[in-house]
Amino acid sequence: MTRIIGLDHGARRIGVAIGDTDTRMAFARPAIRRRNLQDDVAQIGELCAEERAELVVIGLPLRMDGTEGDEAARARSFGAAVGGSTGASVLFEDERLTSWDAGERLASEGRRPDRRSGELDSTAARLILQQYLDAQPAAPSHDSDSAEESE
Repeated sequence: MTRIIGLDHGARRIGVAIGDTDTRMAFARPAIRRRNLQDDVAQIGELCAEERAELVVIGLPLRMDGTEGDEAARARSFGAAVGGSTGASVLFEDERLTSWDAGERLASEGRRPDRRSGELDSTAARLILQQYLDAQPAAPSHDSDSAEESE
């Protein structure tokens, strides 16, 4: 099993989600309030240690045509700092429309989170991580051992 942290990198908050390759499910965690790069990366490093995460998936804000702009460059720079500090592998996942989708999902549940709470950011991080997990090939099943092994 590989533990994974999903991040939605924003200017004011970093949405956080946790998941793993066994359950293939992502769960939102409290967002991190941005301070400065050093403190932000230190908090993510602590989270990686607590969760024993080997991988960090960061949302990559692509333009609607799929090209990268300034926001994507900032996300990649942030990812390089996270990888360099935590020792975890860092991957990027297309995050187009995840914040909108997160807002729609919360609204359908009758929730209108305060923007400052970070709930929307962490819901977006959950969607980013879930998208990554859903794209991974299923692990081989160990439920049925071959008949040859039992003979």
